[in-house]
Amino acid sequence: MRTEAIVCGAGVAGLATACALGNLGLRVALVDKQDAPKPVAKGEVFQPGSLRILRSWGVAQRLESAGALRLARLVARDSAGTPQMALDYGTLPGKDRWLLAHDYPAILTALTESLPSTVEFRRGVLVKGLLRNQDGQVTGVRLADGTIEAPLVVAADGMSSRLRKEAGIEITRAEYPHRLVALELHDAPEVEADFSAYVTERGLRLRYPLPGGRIRLYAQVRPDELRGGDLVSWGRALARETPALTPLEDAILAALPERQVLPVARFLAPKLWIPGLALAGEAGHAVHPMAAQGMNSAIADADCLATVLAESGDLASYHRRRQADLALIGRTSHAAARMITDLSWAGRTLGRRALRHTGANQRLRYTVMHNMSGLGSHPLTPLDRLHQIGLLPDPRARRLPAWA
Repeated sequence: MRTEAIVCGAGVAGLATACALGNLGLRVALVDKQDAPKPVAKGEVFQPGSLRILRSWGVAQRLESAGALRLARLVARDSAGTPQMALDYGTLPGKDRWLLAHDYPAILTALTESLPSTVEFRRGVLVKGLLRNQDGQVTGVRLADGTIEAPLVVAADGMSSRLRKEAGIEITRAEYPHRLVALELHDAPEVEADFSAYVTERGLRLRYPLPGGRIRLYAQVRPDELRGGDLVSWGRALARETPALTPLEDAILAALPERQVLPVARFLAPKLWIPGLALAGEAGHAVHPMAAQGMNSAIADADCLATVLAESGDLASYHRRRQADLALIGRTSHAAARMITDLSWAGRTLGRRALRHTGANQRLRYTVMHNMSGLGSHPLTPLDRLHQIGLLPDPRARRLPAWA
């Protein structure tokens, strides 16, 4: 079989890439080894920059029709629920001035239903490896039952990417010293329509609403914290040690049997391409979910790759355009995570100072929000970092940055 592009993996990165390339009019083969998507707690919140792209594909409209929720703010709170830093997305430019939340399976469905007619989607197909010509350029993939040839292969096969490894692209994966427990709460009291991260003595507690009156709750735990322990006691402590979550105690206890425990890591591949192959999504990069950037970065990958193919077809240009943005996203996500998840004395002290001073500084607060939104990159300077932790006063703290 011969086509113009092969996308391997049908998570958000793969589906988004197939949408983007299919909308160029390319004949795309999209393959995934799973017979059906797994219901995992990941990739549920879109940033404004991603919504702009998804709206152009018709995906955002499908999600909103399916009940997706608009979240007005991203808020860092103390354990009692008092805001320490609030990012108000309504102050951003453009039309989509909010976060949009829905279940991961619903997002995959909306992307699948938006695939152009030029995309052939096959499930239950295992990609065994890469095809190469005598010069070493990738020319397709080997399947369990044959081959597919194409001038472009996109590896969107996740963090443990088989294709990235076969391409010889080595990564250095940094594991965080904690895990996240994901709970889906039902029949719980209504919460504010925002993305709230709680700073507690035991680390991150993160919650946001989902359609149907449900709530997604993440809790930071030690790698072995739930092994052989009393889950009910753990759930009660989770609710009572964070007073803002105490009203959710019954829903937390009811959700414990269906909990998911997720490892957390970060990396950025040194190369996002070799001749004939491009990396997309978690095949090329991963960040802590604290700042809601992982899925959004994958959608930006897809959009950038399509733009490059339409302009020049030079995959090196795709790498150059994405690498700087991904490095900034990685730094931003890591800094946000450390503010709340670092449980050392120094980490907690610096983290709370940074939240307090950033939250009180309109210029820094807007810059951080704009960077996270995917609407453009404006890296913080070393001087900004000193303002963030209160070592130097900022005379511009009460106004928007000049570029805004």
